[in-house]
Amino acid sequence: MAFRHDPVWGVALGGQENADPHHRSFWRFYVEGGQRHDGVFESQDAGTVSVWIPPGGTELSPEQESSLRELVESTLPPAQAQALFELWGRFEVHHPHDEPHGYLSLLATRPDLAGHGYGQAHLAADLERWDSSGFPTYLESSNPRNNHRYERLGYRKVGQFETVLDAALVTTMWRPLGG
Repeated sequence: MAFRHDPVWGVALGGQENADPHHRSFWRFYVEGGQRHDGVFESQDAGTVSVWIPPGGTELSPEQESSLRELVESTLPPAQAQALFELWGRFEVHHPHDEPHGYLSLLATRPDLAGHGYGQAHLAADLERWDSSGFPTYLESSNPRNNHRYERLGYRKVGQFETVLDAALVTTMWRPLGG
């Protein structure tokens, strides 16, 4: 539910007040996709989860991608589903492929615990693991209010692109090894 009111995902997924089951089903695919790589890290006490994709990995298996497309087509109006598919394409086009890196696919804190630094502490621990593994990291920030938080942890803006439905900005960010 951390993304229900997100400037990008709240709009792309409909932002309906009764969207809980839809949002959970949608994001579950990404968590399960990260589990294929042992890339899901949870801090139960802080209600935070991160999903990391290793160098050369994919967010979803072909089967998961097909099932997610079916979910989108069955739960969103056709024009909105098509806009979401186009948005996925924009994410892919802007994702760097020239240097091996860890990819932060998802970072979410339960809404009732957000704003207390739990997500930042969780991400800092994740980045220590990536630094010790010898890889830089990459993410897309779907909420401009979070950009400065990522910058405090060593990320720098490398680009941005607009969403399909409302031209919200997605900021692409890179963190060199060691921040």
